[in-house]
Amino acid sequence: MARFGDALVEDADLDQAAERALRGALKPLDGAEPDLTAVFVCGSSDDATAGALHLVAAASNASTVVGCSATGVIGGGRGLEGTSAVAVWCAVLPGVRLRSFSLEVMPTDEGLAVVGMPEPARDDVVAVVLADPWSFPVDGFVAGSNESRGGLPVVGGMAAGAHGRGSTRLLVDGTVIDRGAVGVMLSGAVNAYPLVSQGCRPIGPAMTVTAAEDNVILELAGVPAVTKLREIVAELPPVEQAMATSGLQLGIARDEYVDEHRQGDFLVRGIAGADAEREGLVVGDVVPVGRTVRFQVRDAEAADADLREVLGDFRDNPSRGRAEGALLFSCNGRGASLFGSADHDPMVLREALAHSGVAGFFAAGEIGPVGGRNFVHGFTASMLAFTG
Repeated sequence: MARFGDALVEDADLDQAAERALRGALKPLDGAEPDLTAVFVCGSSDDATAGALHLVAAASNASTVVGCSATGVIGGGRGLEGTSAVAVWCAVLPGVRLRSFSLEVMPTDEGLAVVGMPEPARDDVVAVVLADPWSFPVDGFVAGSNESRGGLPVVGGMAAGAHGRGSTRLLVDGTVIDRGAVGVMLSGAVNAYPLVSQGCRPIGPAMTVTAAEDNVILELAGVPAVTKLREIVAELPPVEQAMATSGLQLGIARDEYVDEHRQGDFLVRGIAGADAEREGLVVGDVVPVGRTVRFQVRDAEAADADLREVLGDFRDNPSRGRAEGALLFSCNGRGASLFGSADHDPMVLREALAHSGVAGFFAAGEIGPVGGRNFVHGFTASMLAFTG
């Protein structure tokens, strides 16, 4: 008997898709009832999407069910984008304590506060969070979790509906809501590991930020940042010069004390443009003086290589055991628009890590830890791998 099952069914009738996907995900469990079921629905009708979520929650017999709407879903070793489809993932998790939750934002004297998270427990291992980006402060919540939860990993993604604001649907157990966030806390004997592939590769040398103001880097290694960037790009091969022109990113080292920074040691953030007057680079994060950074480029080849490297490093670590299943939250900027096929990420994950029991959705922002701290990412594949 397998402990994980997954299925993806495409059908204009979302109820039929949900029924068939649930049957497919339960089949490998050989009659065992799942402890945790996740369901992801892509549909053009908000009511039909909610109905499919309700159906799986009622029929799966799992103690905990979470799910959401999305612009694309993943399961069965493939992905589907912009097509009416349902993906279902079921897991038997002996010895694991599951606490589902629904998060909402409440006004306080100090501003806004997120309420609904379970009380911290010493045996908490990881939280899975599915959030509506229109109504929930995902960035603030994730940043705050690093302090309030003492380094507890948070994995997940931002859901989306077919019609923008107000059309997201989130499921927690038997309840479907249209705002906030939902999720599940996994505690106890949990063999689950977060993995993040940011899909970039470095170019040029690692450098120290020698002057900065807020999110503008003014100097790199004592040279005006724009001048330094031009010097680095000028030395690249023509193909990489073109990549740097269209998709330049910045990697920010998370640990200043390692002898040599590897590709996965950098938190990747976008470069929004240049501050021409000060010859600075405007970055999508605050980068303090003294931080080590390195320019990065992103394309399909780099993203494929990075994903395979992340999965290979995990697979080759015998202390973690063999992966039996995984949840996958892949950016909606990956899939067909990056790789030419929505199947890329689930196929690589199943090939390199877990041969079945892999499901998830294409997210409008992915949540996962890098360097021991949780972040919201873009163009990333965030995963939660379960081992035996």
